[in-house]
Amino acid sequence: MKKITKEDISQEVFDLYDDYAHNKIDRRSFVEKLSLFAVGTLTLPSLLSFMTPNYANAVLIKPEDPRIKSEFITYDSPQGGGTIKGLLSQPTGAKKKLPGIIVVHENRGLNPYIEDVGRRAAVEGFITLAPDALSPLGGYPGNDDAGRELQKKRTREEMLEDFIAAYDYLKSHKDCNGHIGVVGFCFGGWIANMMAVKIPTLGAAVPYYGGQPTATEAELIKTPILAQYASLDTRVNEGWPAYEAILKKNKVEHTAYFYEGVNHGFHNNTTPRYDEKAATLSWERTIAFFKQELKKK
Repeated sequence: MKKITKEDISQEVFDLYDDYAHNKIDRRSFVEKLSLFAVGTLTLPSLLSFMTPNYANAVLIKPEDPRIKSEFITYDSPQGGGTIKGLLSQPTGAKKKLPGIIVVHENRGLNPYIEDVGRRAAVEGFITLAPDALSPLGGYPGNDDAGRELQKKRTREEMLEDFIAAYDYLKSHKDCNGHIGVVGFCFGGWIANMMAVKIPTLGAAVPYYGGQPTATEAELIKTPILAQYASLDTRVNEGWPAYEAILKKNKVEHTAYFYEGVNHGFHNNTTPRYDEKAATLSWERTIAFFKQELKKK
């Protein structure tokens, strides 16, 4: 049987998956609508398998990589979920305190992809903390469908407090120099924007395809912003012009990149929405931005 490739899939299928991944339709509706695209060798089971995240062979930086040390810790989030678990990663053999990065997951908890992103940033010379906002509900349950269901049981405002508390934890960590940025994906992109709203001392924020703050919230931002968007992600992109206008008016340092021909989620290398060229370039820009901005402070 011919292996399915991204080129075999119509944009309508990617849009359908986006609706499902963002809780606009339930799984039953997703499967029913997906079945309409099952033609010939594109059977429904093969389409479901292809669109489902595959973590097995996608890890770029393994937990035992000798360049880093990585461990799960817990920290207090009194305004949020109470006690939050997170993956703390940092380079081995660092001779001085390091700048920090908070890594914020999508709308499904701390899955293996986000853990990997935390380790990727640590390899680049940062101490990173990737919290799991599902901690009060038992943590990431092992698959994204269940993770999305759990995350719907918490409010995004309460989860925002968990990531603000992560900033406070990392800022006071003995191996951190107190200069901290945040990178977040999807839901985490909104969190990254909102941390810029809520934390005046935040050093840098990189929202990947993240929802924008309200106009009133955006007026409070002083943090440099590097926004990463997918050109096909019209749902999220339509909020950028108004956001940018406020950043420009207030002379906030900011840059936005729109990666042509790619979908929401293009950085996530565990799904067919992944685009290697855009993911690689955006990550290079992200790391360069953090190195530049967190050195200034």
